[in-house]
Amino acid sequence: MNAISRVFSISLSIGLLMLIFELVRRKRLKEKYALLWIVIGLAIMLFALCERLLIGITHIFGIQFPINAMLFLGIFSLLVINLHFSIAISKLGEQNRKMGQRLALMDAELKKNSRK
Repeated sequence: MNAISRVFSISLSIGLLMLIFELVRRKRLKEKYALLWIVIGLAIMLFALCERLLIGITHIFGIQFPINAMLFLGIFSLLVINLHFSIAISKLGEQNRKMGQRLALMDAELKKNSRK
């Protein structure tokens, strides 16, 4: 990895980590979701600082250039995060449906009792 790519990767990871900590501090991002992003930021920094690790991963996947391996790992990380959020959204949707049903039953019961 050349110096420009290394500086860019380190800067990106530091910027990402600072953004995540600021979002958590302002309570705009929950800690359980921040953990995923912190791991990604630290992984970017690790690969930028330890080029041999990145070269090893490049050879394992048969990728020609280390920077392409970083791009591949970044896209893979985003896919994992999207899957995680899809699961969380599915759970929330199910909870909303159940709450709506309970509310409708309670409302029907309230109307039934108010008629008596």
